[in-house]
Amino acid sequence: MMLMMNYAGTGAGNTATEKVQKNPNYLMANERMNLMNMAKLSIKGLIESALNLGRTLDSDYAPLQQFFVVMEHCLKHGLKAKKTFLGQNKSFWGPLELVEKLVPEAAEITASVKDLPGLRTPVGRGRAWLRLALMQKKLSEYMKALINRKDLLSEFYEPNALMMEEEGAIISGLLVGLNVIDANFCMKGEDLDSQVGVIDFSMYLKEGPIAKSSEEDVEKELEVQIGMKQEMEMAMKMLDRDVCEKQEALVALRQQLDDLRALKHELSFKLQSSDLALKQKNELNSRLEEKTNQMAATIKQLEHRLRGAVRDRLDAEEANRLFKQDFGDKIESLQMEVDRLRKQCLHYEKEQKKEAKRRPSGNQIVKEVPENKYSPLRIPHLLQKNMSAQNKGVPENVKQAVNEMNSTAHNRYVFLDGRTINAPACCMWF
Repeated sequence: MMLMMNYAGTGAGNTATEKVQKNPNYLMANERMNLMNMAKLSIKGLIESALNLGRTLDSDYAPLQQFFVVMEHCLKHGLKAKKTFLGQNKSFWGPLELVEKLVPEAAEITASVKDLPGLRTPVGRGRAWLRLALMQKKLSEYMKALINRKDLLSEFYEPNALMMEEEGAIISGLLVGLNVIDANFCMKGEDLDSQVGVIDFSMYLKEGPIAKSSEEDVEKELEVQIGMKQEMEMAMKMLDRDVCEKQEALVALRQQLDDLRALKHELSFKLQSSDLALKQKNELNSRLEEKTNQMAATIKQLEHRLRGAVRDRLDAEEANRLFKQDFGDKIESLQMEVDRLRKQCLHYEKEQKKEAKRRPSGNQIVKEVPENKYSPLRIPHLLQKNMSAQNKGVPENVKQAVNEMNSTAHNRYVFLDGRTINAPACCMWF
């Protein structure tokens, strides 16, 4: 991992040639490694010298000039050539123009570069862009955003270019240390188009223990970077796994949310149905209560009428009992008198039949029979007269009931001469 391994010795050169013959990509990989080591040394030397200097850097500061030359070589590595009228041209201004699409803050730098007078070539614009980005202390951020979009860089770089491989990411990480440097450039009178970007290796070549310690520092730093890269890869894997788990959990939560929404909708529908049913039941209860009140009022009226009927019945039973008590003996005596009179009537009928057999005609028999007070024709009159005399003082309602019974119940008496009479069955008049 020594710097500029291509220029080591003859033996090393033969070994490198053999590897190149076996693997065509070895040369590009070796160039990437050398450029990365140069960038490390340049950045480290610039930071140390700037901190020791303790002031704002300008364009005349040699370590700063060498840093821009190294960055220019890194950006030009593996750059595709574009055909123009004057031939093929390689310029790193095209990739730098993409930064403003990825980071909006870079649009100000791009506009300032385009407005600078005296810049006629894309190379000059690219150099001015690097200086302005360093002044803004955003160079590391812009380079990282650009390297992360390899799909856009593939239009400008070969697949094995430094910007397309891991070395580009390492360099963008090293650029973070330059944020502690304050730089100020005046580019109006500076000729950036015609400058020749040549790396001065004399600043980095050291003899004896110093070179060896520098090499060890570089190796240690590289090991640290490799360890950091491995940790980042492990962290990315864990992060991807965590993201997958979170996505699965999110899907499950969304499903639960959908289920809860469906359950909420169902419960809302059931609640509305329950409210409607409750309203109907309340209305039914109101109607039932109203009917219950009406029935209670009707029951009270019926109970009142029943009590009145019971009182009337008791009064009637008491009146009947008193009537039977007062007129029971009279009714029996009258019934006996009626039976006696009936027997007399039967006796008189028999006598009349005998007389009729002895006499020629019924009319003469009737005329010759003397009328007496016990004649059947006079029985109703006698009974009525007798009962009227005996039943004085009987209540009017009892008289009315007995008279109605007599008006509907009569006995029919037929005589031999064809005459008939109707006598009351009870023989009671009032």
